[in-house]
Amino acid sequence: MAPWLQPITLEGELVKLVPMQTEHKEALVSAASDGKLWELWYTSVPSPETIGSYMDIAFSEQKADRALPFVIIDKKTDTVVGCSRYLNADAKNRRVEIGATWYAERVQRTGVNTECKYLLLKHAFEVLDCIAVEFRTHFHNFPSRNAILRLGAKQEGILRNHRIGENGVIRDTVLFSILDSEWNSVKTSLKFKMIRGKSKP
Repeated sequence: MAPWLQPITLEGELVKLVPMQTEHKEALVSAASDGKLWELWYTSVPSPETIGSYMDIAFSEQKADRALPFVIIDKKTDTVVGCSRYLNADAKNRRVEIGATWYAERVQRTGVNTECKYLLLKHAFEVLDCIAVEFRTHFHNFPSRNAILRLGAKQEGILRNHRIGENGVIRDTVLFSILDSEWNSVKTSLKFKMIRGKSKP
């Protein structure tokens, strides 16, 4: 049987999400170096030392049909500016999580994240026929929590003592979701935000 998560390119006006390949390694390190994102203790962004294992895990999960990693390309500069991923995929129950998302500092707080999430959500609900899409983030990652809420996701709860990090620090994880019945409303809101963003000088 064919994998549920088939590699695909998702393209908008600002960005293009293309399936992650081994040749993206240097470009991802370069993007993460913009702001030294791996230094943020509440995120999991690859450093020059960890990029190999980071990509190996992503490809391993993809092979098991549990994930589909993308690199994010800024169409204006044709450069990699981050990555995102479908993960914890559950084909039987038509559920998927959007996560492992990070962006180079130069494109943060721009329209890039909104468009990326719109493209990933649209594919999940309208092509994969998902009944729910999840988002999870570190309790202390307040920028991420606020960004997820702005998308229109609802907080489900907090998974306390959810994970033990490589540094030994125990993480509480905040869980959000969007249901298929909510997609039309969320889609309308995201489209409005993208149009309004284009009208700003």
